Amino acid sequence: MVTIRLTRGGKKNDPFYRIVAIDKADKLSGKALAILGHWYPKKDTKVLDKKAIDAWVQKGARVSDAVKNLMK
Repeated sequence: MVTIRLTRGGKKNDPFYRIVAIDKADKLSGKALAILGHWYPKKDTKVLDKKAIDAWVQKGARVSDAVKNLMK
């Protein structure tokens, strides 16, 4: 099962999140199938490839609650 979720990067007290399509069984920092965007919460900068996200959903991927909130 493929999930579209956030993976954390950055340094202590300065997080950076990538929005990735990843196998649900993989660990949080596992190898992503595709990078679909990013979110930098300190500056509230977010970039989402909505066409790619929709394509993964058409293939059967599930979107996490956190990514659903970012897409609003």
